[in-house]
Amino acid sequence: MNSYRFRMIFPLSLIVLIVLASLGAILGPFFKEFYLERMSDRMEKESDVVAYYLQDIDLADRDLLQSITLDLSERLDVRITIIDPDGVVLAESEANPEDLENHLNRAEIQAVIRGDNGRETRYSSTVNKELLYFAMPLENGEGDEGFVRLGLEMEELNSVYQNIWTLLFVSFFIAFLVILILASKLTNQMIRPVEDARRVANELAKGNFSARTFEGANLETGELNRSINVLAENLEQITQTYENQQERLETLIENMGSGLILINTKGDITLLNRSCKAIFDEDTDLWKNQLYYKVIKHKKINKLIQEIFLTEKPTRKQLKLPIGIYFKHFDVHGAPIIGYDENLKGIVIVFHNITELKKLEQARKDFVANVSHELKTPVTSLKGFTETLLDGAMENEELRKQFLTIIANESERLEGLIYDLLELSKIEGTHFQLNWQPVNLDELIDEVFLILEEKAHLKNMHLSKKVTGSSQIIADSHRIKQILINLVNNAIVYTPEEGNITVRVKEQKETVLMEVEDSGIGMSKKEIPRVFERFYRVDRARSRNSGGTGLGLAIVKHLAEALHANLSVDSEVGKGTTFRLLFYKERQDEIQSDE
Repeated sequence: MNSYRFRMIFPLSLIVLIVLASLGAILGPFFKEFYLERMSDRMEKESDVVAYYLQDIDLADRDLLQSITLDLSERLDVRITIIDPDGVVLAESEANPEDLENHLNRAEIQAVIRGDNGRETRYSSTVNKELLYFAMPLENGEGDEGFVRLGLEMEELNSVYQNIWTLLFVSFFIAFLVILILASKLTNQMIRPVEDARRVANELAKGNFSARTFEGANLETGELNRSINVLAENLEQITQTYENQQERLETLIENMGSGLILINTKGDITLLNRSCKAIFDEDTDLWKNQLYYKVIKHKKINKLIQEIFLTEKPTRKQLKLPIGIYFKHFDVHGAPIIGYDENLKGIVIVFHNITELKKLEQARKDFVANVSHELKTPVTSLKGFTETLLDGAMENEELRKQFLTIIANESERLEGLIYDLLELSKIEGTHFQLNWQPVNLDELIDEVFLILEEKAHLKNMHLSKKVTGSSQIIADSHRIKQILINLVNNAIVYTPEEGNITVRVKEQKETVLMEVEDSGIGMSKKEIPRVFERFYRVDRARSRNSGGTGLGLAIVKHLAEALHANLSVDSEVGKGTTFRLLFYKERQDEIQSDE
């Protein structure tokens, strides 16, 4: 903006300077000529005075004439020369008249003879100076008697001229400075709002929409600054709205559970959210601004992208992709991005991870298949033995008794299976409630041992318990008893004859630990995660022959979760299995609500 101020002040200063210089060039010669005219008028009047003074003097008396001339010259401060009609110098104030040559041919004398103005400026060899001469005829009563000439040194005129020029220069210089100062002030008043507007415009260009300019007076610049302030305020509001929308959009995109990929028409990936890292198990930040087929290794996805680019239609597919060492299932939605000009701007791909849904669906299928299989076996037995009896076997008392015994056992097994299914469904239901009350684990263990003692005795097994500290907790005694029955019964089933089953209870600071340990066949590490699945059996033949339904441990798991107990398993093949349940002494949902 300094250059803008310079571009305004410099031409104005130059114009003022030229005007003042021109004015000086006009006034200087004018004043010079004016002063010269005044000096000429003065010399003319002084010449009249000298002529008047000499008209009664006898010009023949040179001594008297010389004396008067010197006296007048001193009084008037001019050179006075008296000349006769023949050009002979009669008297001279600056030299001896007798030493001077004839002056008849002097220019000023010739001008008087011709009747013109006898003013002349020339160099005088007598005084060796430039003089301004003025001559006029010297008359008496009888006519012309000669000439009277006055001479004034030009040094005096030059000094006056110099003073005039100095006065003009100083006056014009002061005027120039005053004009320059006033012009600078006016320019600053005009430029300051423009500079302020420029500053705010630069800040707006940099993205600082909070900048404002001083509006000032109600002039054009004030209106300009007000308009800029309104523009800045609108830009700030628009930018803030855009940033808020952008922030909300980014937050939504980054925190959505599904993976999102945006690809432009060139095939470059322009946007990915953080869910893509978990989906593809890769550093997907490196994919940005890369061609999709160079970074996405899955051919099924690339084929889907190519299909959307070709058809420009939304597409949905379910893909099974190898991610790391596992396979994952995705519900993939792809859609083209069509602009207002009906041209393709890119495509968007959304990945919904449905692996867990697929697992649940598979679990449901397995559950239906297992239930069907578990129900089919006793039902087939019932039907087969019943048909055999109806075909005539009931006439044979021995066969009738044997078949009826099998039918009774299968009916009992079928009843147990249905009961466990209903119980498991009830536990998993939303309306399942526990009867919280003080429970003594020591007493419950004795009750369970009493129930299963006969079954353990058939295999010559030894049931024992070890209680350390208090075994009192707040829980549902019926459900705790159900857990113990399932665990101890499971231990009896999978423990060889003459095995040992031990139930331990140990009080801790805020919890009570209960362990059910057997010396049975044990499990491998890969089987432990599946042991709580419905109908999963480590040894299917042994479990089925023992009358088990395959749902006991699944019921234990769900009851443990309902009681807020921590359930864990340790097992080693051939050495036995230990189930651990860590119960809280106090009811956990009440503690959490109090907090």
